[in-house]
Amino acid sequence: MEKNLVFDIGLHRGEDSEFYLKKGFDVVGVEANSALCEEVSYRFQAEIKSGQIRIVNKAVADRSGLVKFYANSKYSVLSTINPEWAERNRRHGNDSLECEVEATTIPALIAEFGTPYYMKIDVEGSDLLVVEGLSHVTDRPKYLSIESEKDSFRGLRREFSILTSLGYDQFNVVNQPKVVRQRPPNPAKEGRYVGHQFQFGSSGLFGEELPGPWLTADEAIEVYRPIFLRYALCGDDPFLRSRLVRALLRRVGFAADWYDTHARRR
Repeated sequence: MEKNLVFDIGLHRGEDSEFYLKKGFDVVGVEANSALCEEVSYRFQAEIKSGQIRIVNKAVADRSGLVKFYANSKYSVLSTINPEWAERNRRHGNDSLECEVEATTIPALIAEFGTPYYMKIDVEGSDLLVVEGLSHVTDRPKYLSIESEKDSFRGLRREFSILTSLGYDQFNVVNQPKVVRQRPPNPAKEGRYVGHQFQFGSSGLFGEELPGPWLTADEAIEVYRPIFLRYALCGDDPFLRSRLVRALLRRVGFAADWYDTHARRR
């Protein structure tokens, strides 16, 4: 494991990589959208020149070669290689442009760049596919994070089952809209200290700098129970179809936020 290496799987506009770079980490950023890769390449010209960040313009899949990519026409953050996720986006009024992009795999990335200390995964509907790629390597990141399942509690249990089978035995549940309130601790517990304001949608702190307790898999699943009640009532595909009722629930603080699960191997 490369103690100073971070994989940013789902680089997007480099919102998270900016933080990792400022803290002194080397970064491998992986992004399927070529336009976003060009944007980030311009943003991090100096870091690319120094070799601190390497950008891979590919999707991450279970095989290399060409795969279908659904580039969201309204919100680039919703782009995906998962056709079911693209269909879900369409139902909510967010159409996608279908094209083909080159894909790589987690074992191929690790073979080329080494095993990262932390791997951030945010690839819209395919996070678990990326995690499952770690089953084909023996050396795995100490920390990783994924955007957790929102539609099925059985699917959530499967996420934890796969993570524990890979040796991850401690978990931290992070409310993502609240990441903007996070502040890096001083002295730093990961890399070097930086003052940083997280943008909305950023993954935020990681590793030993995470707020909140580390939990067992069973404890983390219990934390998700009331969260899934919110998803069922006013999430993406809620039981309550009335917009008025859902608006009232949000006004009283009953919001269906999205959450990341961070995992640690002791």
